[in-house]
Amino acid sequence: MRSHHILEKILYALLWLAAATSIAITLSIVFSVLFEALRFFRLVPVGDFLFGLQWSPQMALRADQAGSSGAFGAVPLFAGTLLITAVAMSVAVPIGLFSAIYLSEYARRSTRNLLKPMLEILAGIPTVVYGYFAILLIAPALQRFGAAAGLDVASESALAAGLVMGVMIIPFVSSLSDDIITAVPRNLRDASYALGVTQSETIKKVVLPAALPGVMGAILLAVSRAIGETMIVVMAAGMAAHLTFNPLQSVTTVTVQIVSLLVGDQAFDSPKTLAAFALGLTLFCITLALNVVALLIVKKYREKYE
Repeated sequence: MRSHHILEKILYALLWLAAATSIAITLSIVFSVLFEALRFFRLVPVGDFLFGLQWSPQMALRADQAGSSGAFGAVPLFAGTLLITAVAMSVAVPIGLFSAIYLSEYARRSTRNLLKPMLEILAGIPTVVYGYFAILLIAPALQRFGAAAGLDVASESALAAGLVMGVMIIPFVSSLSDDIITAVPRNLRDASYALGVTQSETIKKVVLPAALPGVMGAILLAVSRAIGETMIVVMAAGMAAHLTFNPLQSVTTVTVQIVSLLVGDQAFDSPKTLAAFALGLTLFCITLALNVVALLIVKKYREKYE
């Protein structure tokens, strides 16, 4: 008994150390980004960064050169991120959720065992492959369709990047939603069937509301994946910071600009380099807000169905 007590104390200490380490790493990341972002905001006003409509972070090496002061308005970047994410989610959420409903409620076990691994293969394909797929197939197809319809479609467009990104994140919605819907207690379905409710009505009015907290988590994970994607955007949507909500035009995202700002021989303490940390901090705050909203939704429906 004494040895068991000592072993439990050791395991407790190891678990506490692991939890403390993860929290310390998270805090160190946040404070490191925050410190560099504050350095940037000493050089560029917060209002100009958050509400500026022009993004041109090119800085001259000498004061007598033209364009020695760049424009750091981040609105075009967030607009491009929102546009591509919206297109991607409009593809991933319906297809992923409907496929999850089919696999969990309608498909036979043999069919489910065959289709689910095939669907999850999409998550293992490298993003650069999706980028090639976008620029070699999707973008030219959209241009041909736009020319036939009399529309001006850019060679690199938010629509092409969003469609391919939506295909990439379908497994994030489908696989997680499938597991969550399958985990809904069987007695809820049986009670609904006992009242004479059809299968489709049971799914709509009983199963999906009960599984909504988990489904929201799956959708949030997919949104985070879409916001953080870089390679597909670079290859299919371009790197031009255009303030537009037209999905047929070229746009860029926050993550693409973070990568481009940190590449090259620019001085680390220059506003151009420090702008990457300001973008990262703003993106972190947006993601945190999305998580808070999702937690509120999960709490509301969890209390209703528990």
